[in-house]
Amino acid sequence: MATTPTTPPNKTAKPKSTKKTTTTTAVVDTDTATDASVGADRSEAKSRFNAALDEAKAGAAALKSEASTRASAYRDQAKDKSKTASADAKVRANEMAVDAKTKASSGISSLSKTVSEKAGLIDEKLGAKYGDYARSASRSLDDAATKLDQKSVDELSEDAREAVRKSPGMAVGIAAMAGFFIARLFTSGRR
Repeated sequence: MATTPTTPPNKTAKPKSTKKTTTTTAVVDTDTATDASVGADRSEAKSRFNAALDEAKAGAAALKSEASTRASAYRDQAKDKSKTASADAKVRANEMAVDAKTKASSGISSLSKTVSEKAGLIDEKLGAKYGDYARSASRSLDDAATKLDQKSVDELSEDAREAVRKSPGMAVGIAAMAGFFIARLFTSGRR
C-alpha cells in the first residue's frame, strides 16, 4: 500500500498560491495605480497647458485689437494734423502771395512815378520823342500796377496758368531768366 504523503495542516498549497497571487496583484495594483496617477498628472498638465495656451491666445488677440485701435487713433490724429497743417500752409501761402502782390504793385507804381518824373529830363537830353516813350511807359506801368491791385491772387494765378497754356516756350524762357537773375543775386551777395 502506498501511502500518500500528507501535508501538514498549517501548510496547504492553496495559501501559498494565494500569497503569491496577492503579492503579484499588489504589484500590478501598484503599477496600475502609478500608471493611473501618471496619466491623471499628464492629463491635468495638458489641460493646464491648454488653458494657458488659450489664455495666451486671448491675450494676444486683445493686444492686437488694442494695437489696431491705437494705430487707428494715431492715424486719425495724423490725418487731422496733416489737414490742419495743410490748411495753415495754404492760409500762410495766400497771405504771402497777397503781401508779394502788394509789394510788386507798389514797386511798379513807384517805378512808374520815377519814369514819369524823369520824362522831362529825357526830353532835354535825348529829345521829345524819347520823352514821350518814357511817358507812355510810365502810363503802362501805372496801368499794370492798378490792374495788379484790382485782381485777387487766385485771378492772377489763373492768368499765369492761361499764359503758360498759350505760350509754354515763353513761360519756360521767363522762368529761366528769372532763375538766372535770382542765382546772380545770391552769388553776387557772397563776393
